[in-house]
Amino acid sequence: MTESSSNPTRANAAPLTASYPELVGKVVVVTGAARGMGAVFVEELARRGVHAVGGDIDGDGMAALADKINSGATEGAGRVLARRTDVTDPDDHDALLAAGLEEFGRVDHWVNNAGVFPQAGFTDIPPDQVTATYQVNVNGVVYGGQTAARHLRRHGGGAIVNMASVAGVRVRVTRAAYNSSKAAVRHLTSCMAVELGPDDIRVNAIAPGFIDTEMTRWVREDPAALDRALSTVPLRRVGAPVEVFGALQFLLSDSARYITGAVLPVDGGSQHV
Repeated sequence: MTESSSNPTRANAAPLTASYPELVGKVVVVTGAARGMGAVFVEELARRGVHAVGGDIDGDGMAALADKINSGATEGAGRVLARRTDVTDPDDHDALLAAGLEEFGRVDHWVNNAGVFPQAGFTDIPPDQVTATYQVNVNGVVYGGQTAARHLRRHGGGAIVNMASVAGVRVRVTRAAYNSSKAAVRHLTSCMAVELGPDDIRVNAIAPGFIDTEMTRWVREDPAALDRALSTVPLRRVGAPVEVFGALQFLLSDSARYITGAVLPVDGGSQHV
């Protein structure tokens, strides 16, 4: 029995051993990168020699994370460039790309990670929640995808990865705005893949499930809520952010060069329950 299976609140955060040497020296833009999954993405990319351009609405938080990663970097590590980015503004995506090109001279891949997670009973959802959720979770993916595609089209292609969610295929009460926005991201990924494929631009999505982040801490601290949550996870444990990064690393790599339009679940099997 593993430590994570004997204690389901403990995610398996063991380092990943998969190596994709072709990614070393590449430049990846990641939105929503100041904290949570995005912060893990830029840190893990940099550790593997990949440069990251991190954009976040929290510019100070993004800058602090970049400073922390860069100051502790070992030889051969990639660097992280921080920029304040409002993903609901198309011009901010263009500025993020321009910053990456100015700093590194290239941008190879793009990760649309920024998102919000509101909750409210369906009849109580206020108009501003609907607007904000779709502006960030859907419009942000469109605008980021457009900026990335225009650039990659001129430079031989590349990969775009969108962050969907198991919530895009499973219904959970009080999350109608969030669930439907992530369902939109799944279909948007398919649309982007079909249109951009002829330009050798691959577009895929990752659909995380119950992952060990700040957003799920309240569940882990409530035994009853944790039991209910894990009852719908066949692997019967919480996922680790690094396990989501493993999927991202694969989708950015040449090992996924003939994969586009896919939604890769990282959910312990919960989409089937």
